Amino acid sequence: MDLLISFARQARDSFRDLIPVILVMAFFQLIVIRQPLPEGTSYVDLIIGLICVLAGLTLFIKGLQLGLFPIGESLAHAFAKKSSVFWLLLFSFALGFGTTIAEPALIAVAGKAAEVIALGGLIDENSQAQSRFAMELRLVVAISVGSAVMLGVLRILKGWPLHYIIITGYVLVMLLTLITPDAIIGIAYDSGGVTTSTITVPLVTALGVGLASSIKGRNPMLDGFGLIALASVMPIIFVLAYGRLTL
Repeated sequence: MDLLISFARQARDSFRDLIPVILVMAFFQLIVIRQPLPEGTSYVDLIIGLICVLAGLTLFIKGLQLGLFPIGESLAHAFAKKSSVFWLLLFSFALGFGTTIAEPALIAVAGKAAEVIALGGLIDENSQAQSRFAMELRLVVAISVGSAVMLGVLRILKGWPLHYIIITGYVLVMLLTLITPDAIIGIAYDSGGVTTSTITVPLVTALGVGLASSIKGRNPMLDGFGLIALASVMPIIFVLAYGRLTL
């Protein structure tokens, strides 16, 4: 019964979060564009679609609360108790790599990037060359996110200031932008956004907060966050470097 009540409250909160999106779409559809619904789409379809979105959002958020957040925090506590820095860093890298390599948004961006690079004459236009470039790009981004999570965990362990690392990262981004082929620059910048997926963010956040809570002298509010920022800037650096070396 408590679980059902919790789901009902989460559904209410999810619906409240969807209201601005619904209002914006309704305003532009009915007031600005003033066009009928697309052919084959009825108001019943819209209502069913909204119900599906509401149910999916509710289940997703509840799943994070019930499963992923506790798992991430418990793993962080377990590694902290074992005092094994090597295995903690290895797990951090594997977590970042594994959650990124199969990210649907990254797969889509990598595929489009391969098409654009081929049209620009930087790689062959055949499907094999494009598939190879797309896979290489996915691997580069996944390795960069794994490295970012590993660096973030090391920062928590050592107590390094986050802003120094972030500033250094963006300085590297600016320097690499000056010497990297123009065709890869936009792709590199976009790769920093597609990596913060719906799975990576909660797991990595839970790992950072749980680890900071387990280490004496660390403040979860000050030290537990920031991993996602590193996971956003590191792919830009890696993809720019990849483009500089291969294109």
